[in-house]
Order: sequence, then structure tokens, then C-alpha cells
Amino acid sequence: LSGYILEEKLEIARRHLIPHALETHGLTAKQVRITSPALRGIIDGYAREAGVRGLEKQIKKILRRSALSLARDPAETVVVRKESIRKFLGEPDFKREEMVAVAPGVVTGLAWTSLGGATLQIEATATPSSSQGFKQTGQLGNVMVESSEIAYSYVMSHLQDYGAGEDFFEKHFVHLHVPAGATPKDGPSAGITMATALISMVREEAVLSGLAMTGELTLTGRVLAIGGLKEKVIAARRAGFTKLIFPEENRGDFDRLPDYLKKGLEVLFADDFSDVYRIAFG
Repeated sequence: LSGYILEEKLEIARRHLIPHALETHGLTAKQVRITSPALRGIIDGYAREAGVRGLEKQIKKILRRSALSLARDPAETVVVRKESIRKFLGEPDFKREEMVAVAPGVVTGLAWTSLGGATLQIEATATPSSSQGFKQTGQLGNVMVESSEIAYSYVMSHLQDYGAGEDFFEKHFVHLHVPAGATPKDGPSAGITMATALISMVREEAVLSGLAMTGELTLTGRVLAIGGLKEKVIAARRAGFTKLIFPEENRGDFDRLPDYLKKGLEVLFADDFSDVYRIAFG
């Protein structure tokens, strides 16, 4: 089952979690009010899990602190605003995801984790060397390592198609890195992102600004369907990406999303990696 999106969590909190927590703590809506911007900040910074259990815990923590404050001054009204969340909950557990500056060899992918969607930067560099080689870092799982090797093999066998000399990899040692290095990552859906990062590195040309992508890549260049499309769309919106590439097989999944999630996004679908290439490099 896909998790709740921010807007759904917001309504669940307003209609159920906050009224129930107020009653449990012996408080009323007149005594404690949590504003909508504050709720959004709590959801985005402290409760990104698929369900709402973590959100409920954060709301109860706010009410406990409010109850203490009201015990000292019963005439007070506690209003929780976005700017005052840290006073109640401390530093956020999740930092705001932002677009990295576009540069050759750097491409943004979309990932699906146990906490929902996330953006994933793929970085590729090449060092002149007398013998070819390929290294991956970033605490990648077995499936993701295989995806990187498929991307490397595909790009190496199609260099001329993408405007590069056939001997590039014979003269360079290639390093592919996926930050953050302390976080384990796995799955096949970064395949097209890795291949695009390698081509961007070879061409010394950055991809289009505001672009993020996801899709499994095969050795023959086919782009296969991925899971967690809804969560990945949410992650892209949260980080400010407006142009997305998804596999053609996921078109139906995207069409079924609510309109407010699709609003303002330019989504393009790819059957083959040549489609990804044309979009990424204009």
C-alpha cells in the first residue's frame, strides 16, 4: 500500500489526531491551536513515514508542553506556528531536499524508501588512465550495483550514438558515487539516472535544469517500470523539480494520481533510453 501524502496527513491530523489528542490531554481547541503551516512543517520535518503514527506522537509532544505552559498560566492561549516548532520539538529529523546545481556528470534520480519518496543525486567523474576501470561508492546494495554495471555497459557500447569517441572508456577510470554515503541504497530504478550521469560526464554537458528521473535500464536500452511512483512525485514536488521522466509502462499509474499532485509538473515518458537522452539534453 502506498503511504499518505502530505495533504492527506494534514486532513487526518485536523479531523482526527488533534481533536483526539486534545481530549486525551484535557485541553480544548481554544487553549491550543496548531496552524496549518506548522502542521505542514511537522509533517515534512518530523513525520515523513508512510502512516501517521509518528505525526500523532509529535502532536502529543506539543500538547504535553502546552499543558505545562497552561498550568503555569491558565489564561494563556498557545498558538503553534511554523516559526515556533523547534521550541516544541527541537531540530527537525529531516532536512529540506533542494535541487543541486546542474553540472556535467551530475543527475537527479527519484527513489522510494520506507519513509516515502526521496531525491537521489548520482555523480560521475572520469580520470585519465592507461587502463580502463569502473568503481561505485555510496553504500549501494547488490541490485543497485548491478544497475550501475548495466548502465556502464550500455553507455560504453553506444558512445558514438551519444556524441563521444569510442575509446573514451579505454583511456579513463570512471567513478560513480551516490550520496549520502552513510545511507544504504538498493533497487533497479536508478538505472536510467546512472546512464544519463555517465553520458553527461562523457559529453561534459549538464542535463536540463529542474529535471529528475527514474526507471530501470536493460542492456539493450529498454526502460522498464518502477514502483512507488506516487511517493517519487511527492519527493520531486518537495524538492522543486518540475520536469520528470518516467517509464512509459507507468503512464497509467501517473494518470491515476490526484490532479493536485500533477499540477505544475511536466512529465515525459520513455520506452527506450534514446527517449531519455533526447529529453535530458534538449
